[in-house]
Amino acid sequence: MITISNLTARIAGRLLIEDASVFLPTGIKAGLVGRNGAGKSTLFKLITGEMSPESGEVNFPKNARIGQVAQEAPGTDESLIEIVLAADKERASLMKEAETATDPHRIAEIQVRLADIDAYSAEARAATILAGLGFDEDAQQRPAKSFSGGWRMRVALAAVLFSEPDLLLLDEPTNYLDLEGTLWLEDYVRRYPHTVIIISHDRDLLNSAVNSIVHLDQKKLTFYSGSYDQFERQKAEAEELQMKMRSKVEAKRKHMQSFVDRFKAKASKAKQAQSRMKALEKLGTIAAVVHDNVRGFSFPDPQKEAASPIIAVEKGAVGYEPGKPILKGMNLRIDTDDRIALLGSNGNGKSTFAKFISGRLAAEDGRVITAPGLKVGFFAQHQLDDLVPEQSAVEHIRKLMPDTPEAKVRARVAQMGLATEKMDTAARDLSGGEKARLLMGIAAFHAPNLLILDEPTNHLDIDSRRALIEALNDYSGAVILISHDRHLIEATVDRLWLVKDGTVTVFDGDLEEYRDLVVSGGKGTAKKKAAQAAAEAAAAEAAKSASQKRSNPVALKKKIDEIQTLMAKIERLIQGIDTELGDPDIYAKNPNRAADLTKARANATKKLEQSEEEWLELSAELEEIEAG
Repeated sequence: MITISNLTARIAGRLLIEDASVFLPTGIKAGLVGRNGAGKSTLFKLITGEMSPESGEVNFPKNARIGQVAQEAPGTDESLIEIVLAADKERASLMKEAETATDPHRIAEIQVRLADIDAYSAEARAATILAGLGFDEDAQQRPAKSFSGGWRMRVALAAVLFSEPDLLLLDEPTNYLDLEGTLWLEDYVRRYPHTVIIISHDRDLLNSAVNSIVHLDQKKLTFYSGSYDQFERQKAEAEELQMKMRSKVEAKRKHMQSFVDRFKAKASKAKQAQSRMKALEKLGTIAAVVHDNVRGFSFPDPQKEAASPIIAVEKGAVGYEPGKPILKGMNLRIDTDDRIALLGSNGNGKSTFAKFISGRLAAEDGRVITAPGLKVGFFAQHQLDDLVPEQSAVEHIRKLMPDTPEAKVRARVAQMGLATEKMDTAARDLSGGEKARLLMGIAAFHAPNLLILDEPTNHLDIDSRRALIEALNDYSGAVILISHDRHLIEATVDRLWLVKDGTVTVFDGDLEEYRDLVVSGGKGTAKKKAAQAAAEAAAAEAAKSASQKRSNPVALKKKIDEIQTLMAKIERLIQGIDTELGDPDIYAKNPNRAADLTKARANATKKLEQSEEEWLELSAELEEIEAG
């Protein structure tokens, strides 16, 4: 267990945590959330002892092993598998001693201990973790120095996971993972046998992998049982109750103060006035609910709609060296209203494809047709380095608006979500999130018909990610998205393309099917295909039957009535679930029931949406028959 008691800490004189306390039981999976700059990483430093608090303490079992990802990724001649195996220091030490030990009793002790810690299956476990994070068998044998910084950070993550500490601390681990690695990590954390605290802004990770949330807000720590969605609901209910209590207390205070003001000078009422004054002192105050407003994003709509398809690719191939295509055999089209997410492990060519579609890479082979006057906006994380360090956001935008009044330049910067006080700050002193906002604003500056976003959320907190979702859904142009944030993908796109095996193809399933495919490592694919084939056959038979009945309006009306009845039942079910989830005690007293209800509500909502779509389709069909 971890007990944090009356903790207070400052960084460079700035108070981040003040008299904060929280208790975490052994084996819990907790998400540590809060705004950027709130002090989450500082709390990790206090837990590990890297930093000392101003007051208060952090307590956990004496011999508990704490593990976190190394700040510097390994860049040595050692192979990846060797680096990961060495992370289990006890095993490495015993294996080394076993080679030189001569005392029979000590040799026996070593062998017993090696058996106890399952040392001889260690290499297989290490290989499994590395594979889950995107390293195939050949890559695992290569020296660490042959990989880029982002891939080395994956090795550092693999090492700490392999060492299996009693307390695992993960600080934004998905920032250097692709969607596939994120899905694998989500499943791994959920099954991890010890305590985990994870700092993350990935909503799906916090909904799937953890069973509690610790919220760092207003310098205090508050514990919530359940997923992130449940935390949001509980927090909103608590804030509503707090506002009501504050209103009641202030009304009572006002009434008492009025009595004191009227009668404190009258001798006949002096005692009552004194009594009221004492009551006022005891009444105390209830803090007002403080909301930090999140600045939104704004992507200007295309000034002129391009004709569909805006881009068509026929037998396209692209690469960086002549005769060595990274992707080939591509036959794709992008329409004016397409919302496409690119799936596929890092290294398969997603960023190459994005550069190809944006015109930054020319086709080596095949044919590419683009609509006349097509404008493409492109954002990628590596472009953060393209900002001029000493220039402010206003100076960056002024270059794009050279003959525009200063007020309009600043108004344009404000639309990008940068606060007034940050507009004149040098780019090097902006936070990662502020730089990302500036770059996205520059990418969309000329009102593109197609907006390509390559990992846009790495430096954005959950509320900023929500604002990005709203902006993308308001934007009328086409979008191509590369992201490890499943919630962002599900909330903004309607098509999935898979970049794999040297080409780009349409993925017919949804993200849940893709997740199952990634987590299972492709196992069970044949079974799924057989099930899919059976489902398709059943659908074809149903379609045939439906077409036979199509000319019969009576049958259509009957089907529409049946769907309406079903929709009413589902709506009543959702209302019942919402009533039960509305009880705040359920999250503390019966979190498993709350989780089951949340899942049931999601399934019911999905079924309702499907029924509504079918109802609309059949109703339109009936109208056509009756009109004809």
